[in-house]
Amino acid sequence: MLTVSIVLFKTDYHQLTRCINSINNSIDATIFLIDNSPTNGLEKFACLFNNVKYIFNPANPGYGAAHNLALRHALQMGGSYHLVLNADVYFDAPTIGGLINYMNRRSDVGLVMPKVLFPNGNIQYLCKLVPTPFDLIGRMIFTKKIWKKNNFKFEMRSTNYNKEMFVPYLSGCFMFLRTDALRKCGVFDERFFMYPEDIDLTRRIAVEYRTMFYPEVTIYHEYGAASKKSIKMLFIHAFNIIKYFNKWGWIFDAERSRLNKIATTNT
Repeated sequence: MLTVSIVLFKTDYHQLTRCINSINNSIDATIFLIDNSPTNGLEKFACLFNNVKYIFNPANPGYGAAHNLALRHALQMGGSYHLVLNADVYFDAPTIGGLINYMNRRSDVGLVMPKVLFPNGNIQYLCKLVPTPFDLIGRMIFTKKIWKKNNFKFEMRSTNYNKEMFVPYLSGCFMFLRTDALRKCGVFDERFFMYPEDIDLTRRIAVEYRTMFYPEVTIYHEYGAASKKSIKMLFIHAFNIIKYFNKWGWIFDAERSRLNKIATTNT
């Protein structure tokens, strides 16, 4: 059994339809739509799909907290895998089956992410090291051109993204999770409204399991980068990054050093 959670906020109907059809063309799954929008305009849309469970959540506690509503249901349902998914993602029919086969072969893997492409076919560099404050603050402040050298290392670009490898920070746009890993390591940390929740969860799972990039399977992602387009989202990003480093350490973070060493020497 596979369960899927998608968090919504004023989400485009056409985009969401494409995402749900990608799932339903791949596998029979229970899909949770957690709607953080101020109104429940998407509820009638959700009723068009027999396998969709709609949760209206207008208090909007944040991205990770909203996913947790579905994750707790999923853990009670007893399925083997759960997919945390963005509504702006779509993929071909063999995708989910390929990931299930991979996870069935690799009982040591708690989380896997496929190769992620832009709609035009260009690769998205979403395999990252556990960040230092320098890494994240620099990405927020400087242009890609200025920060190119640092990004090359932080985004593990020397690997060419053409091989299976251990990655200590995988993107929250598509997290294919072993439910046993969630039972052991926990769900999203709800102190983060959005942005660092995927860093936090990946590194916690990486302590107990392998967190892997698997490029034999491909998805497409219409990457939004909201914090680069909105001053409000930039402040939300910065505020939650401060919370992240307050939790794990600004300068001294032994687990960060250990995980990054593994990623750069033994992928």
